[in-house]
Amino acid sequence: MAKVVRGIDDYKKEFLRLFDSLCGKYSRWEVWSDFIQLTAIDMSNATDKVNAPKRMETGKTIRKKYRDADMETMGNMLMQLVYGMDADTEQDFLGELYMACNLGNDHAGQFFTPYNVCRCMSEITYDVPALLDGKGFIAVNDPACGAGALLLSFANICKRKGINYQEKVLFVAQDIDYTVGLMCYIQLSLMGCAGYVVIGDTLINPCTAYDKKGLLPAGDPERIWFTPLFSDGIWYGRRLAAQMDLLISGSSRKSPENVNSFTEKPKKVADSPAKDTKKPCSFTEPAKAAAPVSTPVSTKKVETWKPAELNETKNGQLTFSEMR
Repeated sequence: MAKVVRGIDDYKKEFLRLFDSLCGKYSRWEVWSDFIQLTAIDMSNATDKVNAPKRMETGKTIRKKYRDADMETMGNMLMQLVYGMDADTEQDFLGELYMACNLGNDHAGQFFTPYNVCRCMSEITYDVPALLDGKGFIAVNDPACGAGALLLSFANICKRKGINYQEKVLFVAQDIDYTVGLMCYIQLSLMGCAGYVVIGDTLINPCTAYDKKGLLPAGDPERIWFTPLFSDGIWYGRRLAAQMDLLISGSSRKSPENVNSFTEKPKKVADSPAKDTKKPCSFTEPAKAAAPVSTPVSTKKVETWKPAELNETKNGQLTFSEMR
């Protein structure tokens, strides 16, 4: 059973009740990980057509494990998450539940900083108006993001100071834990934050970009999760401008492949008609996405990313290990 937490709200209580009802045939960690992956994949596939085909296959594999009633329960869990974050943005919804359910990787010393502490850190560290002086936008990066509490607190500070963080802040996050990184991705997406989450070891391969402003992240595209807002509106224009700057300058920092995938305006992937009306719409399979575009733009030798393996720790967490 989940650990009792003082002050837990009704949305979290209902989320935990639904979550507990799915545990039995599968471990608590497996159910949690599957729910997070399905939610993140459905969010990503709405705009990221490059990674959509492979992620759709992953989603199909996970769905086969569960009954229709179980998928409906997961849809209701997502509904509680959305309602909970909408009612109170000043919280780390998934991170608090993750620790309350004792799902953290104790072997790796995994412990999420409480949201109140993150809010205090953001308040005393960042003078947002001063950082924005004369700039179109600023970027914030959390290299060990966990579920994203620090970035969420920064977004809330911007909102309190009258700054539109959806247009003025680029959110960049990285974490070695696959499931935890996707938790951050989900919460940033629900908050309407523009940016991306990179899954990987910050010490071995810290997140880098081909441009100076961090709009075109480098590395294996499969490990980069773009929030929906980052693929539309003003951010699409900024990414396109960054790409043009690279092409005009002839910079050696250009990506040797998939360079156009960062800036080609994505067509949103519509949900296919559900054959079974019992399945909740939040976990229906999206339509087939367009094939990825690959356009080599430079013959200069650049650093290439070697493939990484997805490994499981003793406690069941999934992490990427680098092939050196």
